[in-house]
Amino acid sequence: MDFSLTPEQQQIGETARRFGVEKLAPGYAAREQEGRIAPSLIREMGAVGLIGVDLPEAFGGLGADGVTAGLVIEGVAAADLGVAYVQLLGSLMGSILARHGPPEIASDVVPRICRGETLVALGLTEPRGGSDAANLQLKARRDNEGYVLDGEKTSISMIEQAESIVVFARTGAADAGARGVTAFHVPLDLPGISRSSFNDVGSKVVGRGSVFFQDVKVPDKWRIGGEGEGFRTVMQGFDYSRALIGLQVLAPARASLEETWRYVTERQAFGHPLARYQGVTEPLAEAETLLTAARLLCYRTLWLRDQGMPHTSEAAMCKWWAPKTAFQTIHRCLLTHGHSGYTMDLPHQQRLRDVMGLQIGDGTEQIQKMIIAREKIGRVAVPY
Repeated sequence: MDFSLTPEQQQIGETARRFGVEKLAPGYAAREQEGRIAPSLIREMGAVGLIGVDLPEAFGGLGADGVTAGLVIEGVAAADLGVAYVQLLGSLMGSILARHGPPEIASDVVPRICRGETLVALGLTEPRGGSDAANLQLKARRDNEGYVLDGEKTSISMIEQAESIVVFARTGAADAGARGVTAFHVPLDLPGISRSSFNDVGSKVVGRGSVFFQDVKVPDKWRIGGEGEGFRTVMQGFDYSRALIGLQVLAPARASLEETWRYVTERQAFGHPLARYQGVTEPLAEAETLLTAARLLCYRTLWLRDQGMPHTSEAAMCKWWAPKTAFQTIHRCLLTHGHSGYTMDLPHQQRLRDVMGLQIGDGTEQIQKMIIAREKIGRVAVPY
């Protein structure tokens, strides 16, 4: 087993970490108040090669592996989890378009993703079923020039800041399940499209909301892959994004833990540093252990993907365990800081709220455990 990084991976990871420290961390709280990521900041990340590092060089990426993408997300998210959504969506949506999108769309949109000039949202979830992703109701009916979309997508990250969306709609019969789902790349400024926003607890720089389609005409050339093949396309991407999300949430937890280790060595109580008391340090030592183990799991999952090996079960482990571990770690750090930790002045509360959303998005804990069970013992573990 080799746990080392190549010099190139170390360099890219250090670039991301340094960008986070210098450019992102000072504005973490201010960006939450603004509720958006400045387009100039996204373009700046693109200019230094921090978006789509894993996308093909022909499309403006670096052609790097998944482990490298994980290092970039980790470096950015340590300073601002919300900004790291740019990397997450860039890798996920850019990969879908580069691999399955029509050439004319891929050659236009993917390079712009890498340059930080555009954001592409993911439109999968619907109001009647979040985890039941195959039971889609958004309809794409055929007409003479392509398709007409009618329905609603919800819980879409970056929906107010995105320029376009990869949307999954039902082209087959209602009872066809995943086999009747088709994907489309749709600009969000088309006639018949409207958007709304949610007032979420955290990740306010990302924003989340719904998009409504009313008789929206989509030509054949905007279809991604074959008709009825859309669900398989996005599910393959989730095995990748779930490992990246694991690192995205663990990074701010690591930042809180490092700050808390410093705090307990400097803060005095009863004539001694807090670190003198085992009741203070033992929970931090436990958090240190769990964060280290969860991080290794995420990187092993990315390594398996890079080797072309199965990693569905490992990705599901990343998705349920890493957000839970991150949330518990940050919560412990907040409490260890006492009254000062409970104020809005320290970043623990914002990190706690940001991490909490990813205990839901991209698949809940229960769904991930069901996936693990299915991979272990087969479809007997899947309810019908």
